[in-house]
Parts: sequence; structure tokens; C-alpha cells
Amino acid sequence: MHTVVVGTTGVTASDVLAVARGGARVELSDEAVSALAAAREIVEALAAKPEPVYGVSTGFGALATRHISPELRAQLQRNIVRSHAAGMGPHVEREVVRALMFLRLKTVCSGRTGVRPSVAQTMADILNAGITPVVHEFGSLGCSGDLAPLSHCALTLMGEGEAEGPDGTIRPAGELLAAHGIEPVELREKEGLALLNGTDGMLGMLVMALADLDTLYKSADITAALSLEALLGTDRVLAPELHAIRPHPGQGASAANMLAVLKGSELTGHHQDDAPRVQDAYSVRCAPQVAGAGRDTMTHARLVADRELASAVDNPVVLPDGRVESNGNFHGAPVAYVLDFLAIAAADLGSITERRTDRLLDKNRSHGLPPFLADDAGVDSGLMIAQYTQAALVSEMKRLAVPASADSIPSSAMQEDHVSMGWSAARKLRTAVDNLTRIVAIELYAATRAIELRTGLTPAPASQAAISAARAAGVAGPGPDRFLSPDLAAADAFVRGGHLVEAVEPVTGPLA
Repeated sequence: MHTVVVGTTGVTASDVLAVARGGARVELSDEAVSALAAAREIVEALAAKPEPVYGVSTGFGALATRHISPELRAQLQRNIVRSHAAGMGPHVEREVVRALMFLRLKTVCSGRTGVRPSVAQTMADILNAGITPVVHEFGSLGCSGDLAPLSHCALTLMGEGEAEGPDGTIRPAGELLAAHGIEPVELREKEGLALLNGTDGMLGMLVMALADLDTLYKSADITAALSLEALLGTDRVLAPELHAIRPHPGQGASAANMLAVLKGSELTGHHQDDAPRVQDAYSVRCAPQVAGAGRDTMTHARLVADRELASAVDNPVVLPDGRVESNGNFHGAPVAYVLDFLAIAAADLGSITERRTDRLLDKNRSHGLPPFLADDAGVDSGLMIAQYTQAALVSEMKRLAVPASADSIPSSAMQEDHVSMGWSAARKLRTAVDNLTRIVAIELYAATRAIELRTGLTPAPASQAAISAARAAGVAGPGPDRFLSPDLAAADAFVRGGHLVEAVEPVTGPLA
């Protein structure tokens, strides 16, 4: 099994995906263990002094003015975890919780939190055992960290609350730890706070969304090319010299992808035939500009994610010179903004995708295709309601594009008076990515059927490869009306699994 070693300088997006989705084992580097021990010595020295230090010998948030006596400090750390584990709503997905835990461990191993090496090792042990704390949908405002979600994880570390075992069964966390020979942690000064104070949930969801969108944008370039081909459009608008004079990198990449898919097609370039038109509609002609803008948005989001993956997010932090200082690095604004930005880009890609599908189904705009791509229009409805489903998904995407980060609800008696709502931005982006996959799948379903209804002209080799692979995967072709939902589900699985990209790349070469 793949192993990810966590050091003091952060982790990579590939590390997050390996642990969250691939079940990779986690190990602590010797450097990390040494850094943990050194920072812990500083915290213990401060704890022994009579002067109050935030998070070490004081309360938290609006209660930070109270100095806590040594005999109550262990109780203080337990209490912050128990009281902050106040999430409600549906359970969050396993991969999100694993990313959340792993990224918190990343910050702990930086040596900036003052957590003991034994606590970090227990975090790794829980991940390696396949134990997943039960985390709920609601409870984070994206400031002072993803507090409630991280608290539910810390509760499992203490052997309390509920967790999901490797078999998927939810049991008391203490039972699961015991079954895997893991001793619960007894938290000491600062450790409870250090386990809760990070942007780990929203960051983990950003990393996974970027991975999904990378495949999805390639898939959307392919389906846009298939629709252009099915509509007898022109590929001349994809010429590299046209995109070079407006040099947005994403736009050039999308145009190149579409051109590669269309290479060798006999269907393109017939826009001047029976029903002459000077230009294709925007949804066809401007596909690279819209998808490309989304790609450039992803590039910016990756930059933010990479910076955050290299960060140590905690409050207070142990600095290299031995000072323990309060700070505001736990504020989720940088991550929240790009999560919202990606939801906007995804909504626009979904919108232009649906417009191409609608064009394929309209006999007045499809340039010779049967109404709704039906076998016997009137007796058969064809893909009429598939487009309804796509339209409903697009409408939902527009609602999900409303920024969460533009909102703020003050909390903690106005001590935490401006929050990021980054967790909420991440949760809605997950739904947006899920919906966008379905929207692209419906365009694939319609475009492949439309191409097969064009007789006498041969589609591009890459298009033929996509159609053959889709049919082999259970995405059915033209014919009389049938129960459509299973067909659409097969198309969704085909796109979601990256199989559309896999089908064309042997012909086109690697897509950008």
C-alpha cells in the first residue's frame, strides 16, 4: 500500500488524494517527531509560568480573559473538544473526513502547534486503521478553523463520540480504538485547541474538487467537440492563431483539446451547405472561451491550495525563536473565495453545455436532425425530458454559484465578528461538481446519438472512439423511446469515472 510521509514543510495535493481517496498509510518523519518534541518543550515551559498564555493557561475565544489553574487545564482541553463537537445534520462523506484529519495532522507535524508527538502518532494510527469520525454537515463558520468538524475528529482521538469503522459500521469511538489496539489520548495544555483551529475541511474539499474538475473540464471539451460535429459546425474557430491573439492559457488549452478531438472529421465545415450560416451560435463558437476561463480559475485556485498545503494554521503558534503568539491565520477567506469562484465557473460551464444540448434537440436549429433526436417524433419524445433534467441541474447550479464568502455571521459574543463561511462554500462546490458531471453526461448522451443519426459522413476517429467506449459502457444509442434514466445513469458513470477522457486520449494524445 502507498505510504505518505508527513514532515514539517507541508504536504501535496497528491498526498491528500492518496490518503482521502486511496486509503494510503500515513507515517511521521523523524524531522516531524523532533519538531513536535521541541515545540512541546516550549509549551510546557510556558505552562509552568504564572503569567497567562492564550490557549495554554487561559480560556478560549470570548472567555480568554480567565486564567486557568494547572489542576483544571486537562479538563479545559477535554471540555473544548466536547463542547465544540456540536455539529448537526447529515454525516459528511468519508473522503472529506479523512482529508480533514490528514490536513490537521499536517499542521500538527509542522512543529508550530505545541502538540506532543504521541498525539500526532495517534492521529496517524486512526487514519491507518480506517477509522473515520462521524462529522456533521453543519457546524463550521470557516473561521477559528472548521471548529465543529475538527472537534468531532478530536473527540474520536479521545475515545469519545461515534466513528465509522473500516467496514462502514458506525460504533462508539472507544470501541473502535480498542478493537485496533489504539489508546485514547488524554489531552494536555494547548492540545485541544491545536486540534480544532484550522482550515483543513475546506482545504481538503478544495483539493478534491480541483482533481474532479480537472477531468471534468477535459470531458466538457470533448462533449463540446462532439456537439459541434453533430451540428455540422466549423472547427476553423479553434485555430491556434485565433487564440494566440487573446492569449488566455485556459482558452488555448480548451481550443486545442476540441481541435484534437475533431481531427479527421467529415462532419465539420458543412455550415454553408443546405442552410447556410456565417457563424455558429455562441454556445458552440465560444466554448473554448467559457471553458478556458474556468480552467484559468482553477489555476488560481491551485495556487491558493498549494500555499495552504504548505502552511501551518493554528492559534496561537510556536515560532522558531520560542515565542508563542496569537494570530489570525485560521481565517478561511483565501480558501473560501476560490471555492466560490470555482462554483461560479462550474455554473457557467453547465449553462453553456445545456444550451448546446437544447440546440441538438431543436429541429429549427439542429440543421437536419430529427426533433428531440426521436426515432419517430410524435410517437416518440426522444430526449425531450433529458434536457428538462439538464435544465433543472443548471438552475440548481446557478443557485449554488451565489457566494457563501460574501456572508458573515458574528459569533462568540462578537469576539469572532467576521467569519469566512468557507466550509459552506466547500460543501456547495461539492454539489456543484456533482451536478456538472451529470450535465456533461447528458450532453454526451445527446451528442453521440446525434452523430450516429448523421449518415453518409464519417465522424472524427476520436469521436468514434468515444462513441464506441460509451456504448460498451452501457450508454445506449439511437432508437425508440425507452426507460431513459438508466441510460443517463450509465452516461454519468462513464463521465464521472474519467472513462470519456480515457477513450479519446489514445487517439488525440494527452489532453491539456
